[in-house]
Amino acid sequence: MAPRCGGTCGRAPGYCPQRKNTRADAGGVKSKAGRRTIGLPSQLVALLRAHRAVQQRERAIARQLWHEGGWLFASPTGQPLNPNTDYHEWKRLLKDAGLREARLHAARHTAATVLLALRQPTPTLMSLMGWSSESMAARYQHVTDAMRSQVASQVGDLIWQAAPGPDQATAMFLVRRDSLAVVLAAAEQCVTRHGVDEGQAAGLMAALADLRAAWPTGPESPGTSNEPKTEPRRPAEG
Repeated sequence: MAPRCGGTCGRAPGYCPQRKNTRADAGGVKSKAGRRTIGLPSQLVALLRAHRAVQQRERAIARQLWHEGGWLFASPTGQPLNPNTDYHEWKRLLKDAGLREARLHAARHTAATVLLALRQPTPTLMSLMGWSSESMAARYQHVTDAMRSQVASQVGDLIWQAAPGPDQATAMFLVRRDSLAVVLAAAEQCVTRHGVDEGQAAGLMAALADLRAAWPTGPESPGTSNEPKTEPRRPAEG
C-alpha cells in the first residue's frame, strides 16, 4: 500500500499524514457464540460505574461537541478510541505493572487460563469465551508451572500417603487447640442448658469426649482445672 500523499512525506504508508481509516468502527461477530451474556465481578462493576461518572462529566464539558455513539470507552468528545491510543495505553499498563511485553490479545489467553485454573467445565468456558468449538480450549488455555506442581503434589499424595488405619479418620484438618476448646465448652453448655433428648444428649457428650481424648497430651492440651468437664451429664429439665 502506497502513502496517500504519493510518497512525498517520506513516511511508511501507515504513518502518512494524509492516511484515512477506511475500516468501520464496529462490525459483526465471527459466530453466534460471539454475541453472549457474561457475568462481571462486583468489584469490576463498581469500577465501570466510576468510569461512567467520569464520562458523564466529559459529556457535560464537551456540550455540543459530544458525539453520542453509546461507546463504553470513548474519547473526551464521545468518539471511539483510536486503535493506536488503545495500543499505547495497554503498553503503559504492562510497564506500570512490571509485566513482560505482550499483545493485547494475550489478555484473552490469560482469561482462558484463569478459567482453567478455576476448574470450570467446558460448557461454561465456551459460553464465557464465546467459543463455538471445544478445540478452541487447546488454543487459548495454557498449563502453567503452578498447575504442573499442583498436579505433581496431588499424584504424590495419592501414591505415597499412608493408608488410614481402622481407627483413623478418612479426612483430616488442622485447628488451633484453644479455638476448639472454646467450641467444645460452648457445645457442652448448650447440651446441658437446653432441653435435648436424653439419648441425643448422651451421644453429643460422648462425641465431645472423643474429640478431647483425641488431643495429644502436652502443655496446650485440655485438662487443666479451669476447663469444663467432659463426662456426659443429663440435660436440665425444661
